[in-house]
Amino acid sequence: MELDFERCYRAVDSRDQRFDGWFYTGVTSTGIYCRPSCPAITPKRRNVRFFTSTAAAQQAGLRACRRCRPDATPGSPEWDLRADVVGRAMRLIADGVVDRAGVSGLAARLGYTERHLHRMLRAQVGAGPIALARAQRAQTARILITTTGLHLAEVAFAAGFGSVRQFNDTVREVYGLTPSQLRADPRATAPGGEVDADGAQTISLRLAYRPPLHAVALLDFLARRALPGVERVVDGAYHRGLSLPHGPAEVGLRPVDGHVVATLRLADLRDLAPAAARCRHLLDLDADPTAVDATLAADPALAPAVAAEPGVRVPRSVDGFELLVRALVPHRTLTRLRDRQRPDGRLRGFPSADEVLGLPDEAFRTPVRGRETVRAVARAVADGTLDLRPGGDRAETLRRLAAIPGIGPKTVGYVAMRALGDPDVLLGTDPTVRRGAAALGLPHTPSTLDPYADGWRPWRSYATVRLWRAA
Repeated sequence: MELDFERCYRAVDSRDQRFDGWFYTGVTSTGIYCRPSCPAITPKRRNVRFFTSTAAAQQAGLRACRRCRPDATPGSPEWDLRADVVGRAMRLIADGVVDRAGVSGLAARLGYTERHLHRMLRAQVGAGPIALARAQRAQTARILITTTGLHLAEVAFAAGFGSVRQFNDTVREVYGLTPSQLRADPRATAPGGEVDADGAQTISLRLAYRPPLHAVALLDFLARRALPGVERVVDGAYHRGLSLPHGPAEVGLRPVDGHVVATLRLADLRDLAPAAARCRHLLDLDADPTAVDATLAADPALAPAVAAEPGVRVPRSVDGFELLVRALVPHRTLTRLRDRQRPDGRLRGFPSADEVLGLPDEAFRTPVRGRETVRAVARAVADGTLDLRPGGDRAETLRRLAAIPGIGPKTVGYVAMRALGDPDVLLGTDPTVRRGAAALGLPHTPSTLDPYADGWRPWRSYATVRLWRAA
């Protein structure tokens, strides 16, 4: 992403928080980097450099500002929008693939050599995959240091560092403080996260977003579709079970002014970064609502809805396979697929592809054709031929999905929008979308709505959600 100096400097001078996460401000005279909305005095032009990632700023020898904490900004919306290799790589790194499988594993997932992947990331993000993963590990370490009472050696390995020395050196370089000094910082929260009888650790963290956020729309959408034993909405918070790379987890998400409070119960602390990334994806927290709403409000038919409910997001998913199965199987049948409710009332993640393949036919209670479609999807996910994760090749995934008997264009579009994060999907054949269009006085047959919606590009997924709400 090319950064225009004048535009970026104006954003810094006005402390515009809409640009937080889009870029970072490096100040060469102080040796720190900040978010654009940092309340500090605007630095002189000659002392400013702009970076597209925290990793790039760190590689330039700058440390994170302890006042504005630039590593805690929303992610750049660009990585959600882009379906190219760099966008996919950024989503996979956020999900912890480098920590689990190394750079070679990341390159293999993307189908490129390590050298070529490094070259592409350096050219467009300003840092290679190792530096990007290192920046993420540093942020995870800061969260664990300041919000838990874990021994610092435990923090080091939970954050993904290979040694305590590497952990100490990185924290000192990134934050200008030793881990012990960071824990003693008066802005650190009181240590919490006691280990329960099952050995799980509870951690609370803040998930930042760009305002506005229409939290009611998100919670309403999730509450209407909540699957017993897997998820529930209680007192303005969404709770659900997760299946993470190192074990099961639970999360409670409560939107408040300026951020979402995420309370995570993790079986393994190495899953902190993947859990946070999946929660951000679920709630679409890295979106740029100002850009989305400006485009949709240009349509006179949508303008009143945008003005009445600014910041409507696209509810996405934490598991693409789960989303697809739930699109194929009626809700009442899903509750019978497997009793996910534990005796202690805790929530569990949705059954994996392997677990679904192991279910007897009578568990589905659907016509044979529908059951075989679900089994075909589960087999494709289990053997790796269908990648429904946000870091997958979007075009190839949709092509393979469409080739499975029993899956039509509407389901493909639904998966593209909610599982893969495509911001420009219009579900024009969906009856609820058509009712919403009719309610707003818009063309509402597929042949008339589709061409009309060209003016909503590249945000037709957001228009789809608004049409659902209008219905």
